[in-house]
Amino acid sequence: MHVSKYTKAIVAALAAGAGTIGAALTDDTVTAAEGWAALIAVLGALGFTWAVPNKPSAPDA
Repeated sequence: MHVSKYTKAIVAALAAGAGTIGAALTDDTVTAAEGWAALIAVLGALGFTWAVPNKPSAPDA
Protein backbone atom coordinates (compact mmCIF):
# COMPACT_ATOMS: atom_id res chain seq x y z
CA MET A 1 0.00 0.00 0.00
CA HIS A 2 1.41 3.36 -1.02
CA VAL A 3 0.42 6.46 0.93
CA SER A 4 1.74 9.73 -0.41
CA LYS A 5 3.53 12.15 1.88
CA TYR A 6 0.80 14.70 1.16
CA THR A 7 -1.97 12.39 2.36
CA LYS A 8 0.05 11.50 5.43
CA ALA A 9 0.62 15.19 6.25
CA ILE A 10 -3.03 16.16 5.74
CA VAL A 11 -4.29 13.37 8.01
CA ALA A 12 -1.76 14.35 10.68
CA ALA A 13 -2.77 18.01 10.43
CA LEU A 14 -6.46 17.15 10.73
CA ALA A 15 -5.79 15.00 13.79
CA ALA A 16 -3.66 17.70 15.43
CA GLY A 17 -6.20 20.42 14.68
CA ALA A 18 -9.16 18.37 15.87
CA GLY A 19 -7.39 17.40 19.07
CA THR A 20 -6.36 20.96 19.85
CA ILE A 21 -9.76 22.45 19.06
CA GLY A 22 -11.47 19.65 21.01
CA ALA A 23 -9.39 20.53 24.06
CA ALA A 24 -10.06 24.24 23.55
CA LEU A 25 -13.82 23.71 23.43
CA THR A 26 -14.02 22.14 26.89
CA ASP A 27 -15.15 25.50 28.26
CA ASP A 28 -17.46 26.18 25.25
CA THR A 29 -15.28 28.96 23.88
CA VAL A 30 -12.05 29.29 21.93
CA THR A 31 -9.75 32.10 23.00
CA ALA A 32 -7.19 33.74 20.76
CA ALA A 33 -4.38 31.84 22.48
CA GLU A 34 -6.18 28.53 21.91
CA GLY A 35 -6.73 29.46 18.26
CA TRP A 36 -3.02 30.21 17.83
CA ALA A 37 -2.16 26.93 19.56
CA ALA A 38 -4.41 25.06 17.12
CA LEU A 39 -2.83 26.81 14.15
CA ILE A 40 0.67 26.02 15.37
CA ALA A 41 -0.31 22.38 15.97
CA VAL A 42 -1.69 22.07 12.42
CA LEU A 43 1.33 23.73 10.82
CA GLY A 44 3.73 21.68 12.93
CA ALA A 45 1.98 18.45 11.99
CA LEU A 46 2.01 19.41 8.31
CA GLY A 47 5.67 20.34 8.31
CA PHE A 48 7.12 17.52 10.38
CA THR A 49 4.98 14.79 8.85
CA TRP A 50 5.62 15.95 5.29
CA ALA A 51 9.37 16.17 5.94
CA VAL A 52 9.72 12.58 7.20
CA PRO A 53 10.06 10.22 4.22
CA ASN A 54 7.89 7.16 3.90
CA LYS A 55 9.51 3.80 4.54
CA PRO A 56 10.44 2.17 1.23
CA SER A 57 8.17 -0.70 0.22
CA ALA A 58 9.46 -4.20 0.56
CA PRO A 59 10.39 -5.82 -2.75
CA ASP A 60 7.85 -8.29 -4.04
CA ALA A 61 9.11 -11.81 -3.59
